[in-house]
Amino acid sequence: MTIVPRSRLGLSVVVPCFNEAQVFHALCERLVGACEVLDWDYELVFIDDGSTDHTWQKICEASKHNRHICGLRLSRNHGHQLALSAGLARARGDRILIIDADLQDPPELLPQMMQMMDEGADVIYGQRRHRVGESAFKLLTAHLFYRAINMLSDTNIPRDTGDFRLITREVLLVLNAMPEGERFIRGMVSWIGFSQQPLLYDRHERAAGRSKYPFRKMVRFAATAVTSFSTKPLRVASYFGVALGVLCFVAIIYLAIAHFQGHTVQGWTSLIVIILFVGAVQLFVLGIIGEYLGRLFIESKRRPLYIIAEIVGRKSDHAI
Repeated sequence: MTIVPRSRLGLSVVVPCFNEAQVFHALCERLVGACEVLDWDYELVFIDDGSTDHTWQKICEASKHNRHICGLRLSRNHGHQLALSAGLARARGDRILIIDADLQDPPELLPQMMQMMDEGADVIYGQRRHRVGESAFKLLTAHLFYRAINMLSDTNIPRDTGDFRLITREVLLVLNAMPEGERFIRGMVSWIGFSQQPLLYDRHERAAGRSKYPFRKMVRFAATAVTSFSTKPLRVASYFGVALGVLCFVAIIYLAIAHFQGHTVQGWTSLIVIILFVGAVQLFVLGIIGEYLGRLFIESKRRPLYIIAEIVGRKSDHAI
């Protein structure tokens, strides 16, 4: 069931958390410091995405000592994008800052983002100039990902960006109305449109802990991004089919000519190579089609995107 905010305030900061107990104290201090600089009433919305450490206990403790802090605990680990969606559905601010808990994106950029939004932008997204402390492999895959997604996607998604961004209430309402379960939020925000401006910054190392996006999750995330915003892979499958059809037609003509001229086809190696090639392409095409069908199957179930087990802090501000 959707929770509809009863009242609004100036700024909401939405922070999905998964096993961030080590960094939580520093995270709170820096977020509160960035918000206190502004002359705005604000809330910090922390979403515990099924953490197995003491993250939820720390959120509960912080909410007792700071009236601006509230927390949502999901019933299990739903994944970063759905945890973020849970927080966005409950954000009450006229402006909403999305930021990860690892402090790689500096909260101190908030005043500058607010000033840029005062000048008329609806979305201020952080665009990375440098990524400190990340491996060459991570940098290479990120570089390739953003260029591949823009080549395949029908929506222009800014390069070298994450979910770190400040959005207006109008953008949030459209975003919350989008029903898909396989969510790629930075792409969804780009699709919405309105006036969007970049803020260049240097991304820092993680303050503590380790990345929650291993290679397996990165691949799945990339597949979600591509299939959520483009049907071009299906067209690529069609192109393969046409190309193979042409090759088969040429091969038939060649074999017919060879037959009437009395030539025999030498060896079986070439035949096996052709069979393996055609079979590999067929399996590749079926895999692409299966990826889209699988997502259609999941979406057709219409299950809730997430389940909230507990809410702490400013409970009276939410209507269920």
